[in-house]
Order: sequence, then C-alpha cells, then structure tokens
Amino acid sequence: MCCICIGNTFRFASKADWDKMARDLRPVYTAVSEHDAKERFVEFAEEWGDKYPAIIRLWENAWVEFVPFLDYPAEIRKVIYSTNAVESLNARMRRATRARGHLPTEQAALKCLYLVVRSLDPTGRGPKRWMNRWKGSTQHLRHHVRRPHPPHRPTTMPTAVAPNIGQSST
Repeated sequence: MCCICIGNTFRFASKADWDKMARDLRPVYTAVSEHDAKERFVEFAEEWGDKYPAIIRLWENAWVEFVPFLDYPAEIRKVIYSTNAVESLNARMRRATRARGHLPTEQAALKCLYLVVRSLDPTGRGPKRWMNRWKGSTQHLRHHVRRPHPPHRPTTMPTAVAPNIGQSST
C-alpha cells in the first residue's frame, strides 16, 4: 500500500512540486514508528494541505493500510517502496510485445520476453552489481523469511462498514 500512496501522491501534484514534496514526504514513510510517522505526516499536511487537499485525504484514507508497513525494518521497506526497476522492466516488456504486434504462439511471446530481459544486461555482470546494491536488503529478507511476520495491528473500522464477523444474521 505504501508504494500506491507514494505513486498516487505525485499523480495529484504538479510536476514543479515533485522534488520538494518528495523531500517532505520521505520522513513519513521512513519513520521508525507509527507515532513518529503521524507527526511527520502532520508536518507534511501543514505544508501541502492547502495546495493539495486530495493528497492529504489519500493518505488519511490509506493510513490503516500504511501502518503495517512501518513494522518492517528499514532495509525491507526499501525493497517494498523501490519499485522503479520492476516498473521499468514491465514497461520494456510491454513495449517489445506491442512493437511486434501479433505473436503467433506462446513460445514466440516467451522468446520475445526472454530477449528483452537478456538485453537489459548484455555483459552478464549485472547480478554482481545488483547484489552489492541490495546486499543489506537481502540479508534482512533472509532473516525475516525465517521468522514470523510482524503481528498485524488491530485496526478500528467505522461501525457502518465493519463486517459482522462471528455474529449470526438472526
């Protein structure tokens, strides 16, 4: 949910404000606790609320889904909100398949996508470079996968929307 909030934040903002807004928003999603994130969000809302009220509403409405993101270590959060590489790969794959128009078989489509992936790193040295960049994140992911996920915090839902779980319909 964090990636969606961040991406949609910039969808609602003028491109001229993106750099300053990114600097002001970073303390919210890099905060160490929910309380700290809320304080940073209040500062962000004071700065940008008058100019972009839709962005503030977006974050307020998504806050319940955003809070569990804060339970993860900073290195894992980096992996979660760094989706640029994945989005770039998806865009290149779409561009390649769209440029070829009709692909006669599934095998032809897979070959086309394989060639796109291979063209991203023609020398074959990319994995070593990528591993150095993400070494801390991969260490945290290995540790995190071996232990249970952080407990999901109970959230309060408005009573009009809350489902009747465990209650009979009579």
